[in-house]
Amino acid sequence: MTNRFSPFQSLWRTGLAALAAATLLAAGPARAEVFPDRPITMLVPFAAGGPTDVVARLIAIPMGKALGQTVLIENAVGAGGTIAATKTARAAPNGYTIFLHHMGMSTAPALYKKLSFDPLKDFDYIGQVVDVPMTLLARKDFPANNLQEALAYIKANKEKVTLANAGLGAVSHLCGLIFMSTIGVDLNTIPYKGTGPAMNDLLGGQVDLLCDQTTQTVPMIKEGRIKVFGVTTLNRLSALPNVPTLDEQGLKGFDVKVWHGMYAPKGTPPEVINKLNAALRTALQDPVVTKRLADLSSDVPPLDKITPNGLKTHLEAEINRWGPVIRKAGIYAD
Repeated sequence: MTNRFSPFQSLWRTGLAALAAATLLAAGPARAEVFPDRPITMLVPFAAGGPTDVVARLIAIPMGKALGQTVLIENAVGAGGTIAATKTARAAPNGYTIFLHHMGMSTAPALYKKLSFDPLKDFDYIGQVVDVPMTLLARKDFPANNLQEALAYIKANKEKVTLANAGLGAVSHLCGLIFMSTIGVDLNTIPYKGTGPAMNDLLGGQVDLLCDQTTQTVPMIKEGRIKVFGVTTLNRLSALPNVPTLDEQGLKGFDVKVWHGMYAPKGTPPEVINKLNAALRTALQDPVVTKRLADLSSDVPPLDKITPNGLKTHLEAEINRWGPVIRKAGIYAD
């Protein structure tokens, strides 16, 4: 068959095809040179107002400024953080979906018999974010004024004392489990969809006790809206210098500090991960952020941990730490 196109027309058509192919390639997930060109969504696995949400909203603004785009917060609540984690793992690996989670990322493999994601295989790592101590709290009218009085009351009334948490696998749940194991008493645990709702009921007197992170509790403790029986770290906190540790009050070795990490779907281009990591590091050095975190007794990790490899290494170590503890306690979720 005779070619109906002139050499010039054939060359022109070839050039159009090449241009179209180049355009398609540029539109794919590897467009790191223009990333980001639209807002980024940060998934948070717990309710608005909770401690993880506080951290997310605190760093979202300076991260957005560093990236030149808005970082939007989406609270994908439920199942101890696994709903948000699964949503992230299944998102397009282009940097426009990122995920902030606490140490629950390391406890999920042991807690859940059926897990729809693998923390070590289905994500790329952006960096560690912040370490947050916890406090053991009670409603304002709880009939005890210090830990020793609280322990005596709890042991005498264990059938009716309630211990709230943010749901199975949440750090408030784990902290509560360690507390009950340490004192040798099983309490009535009340799960919520996040520590925000749990705290609301503690303030309202509907529940008795709660373990919660200082990002949420410090202002309310200082205002006298709730009682505090101790901090969960081995050292006292600068924001609460008069509050003793649980360890120094007799619960020896009680040490729970909540670490947070930021993730992206597996396959996100390294150049995009690097941009997100740089924005995270910038945000964590922002004077407003560092001041606010200091006020809440929260610590920014060393710079070598605010890296993809730093988070991956820490996550692996924490999975190895918590797995045996959870399996020994016989705690499982469907």
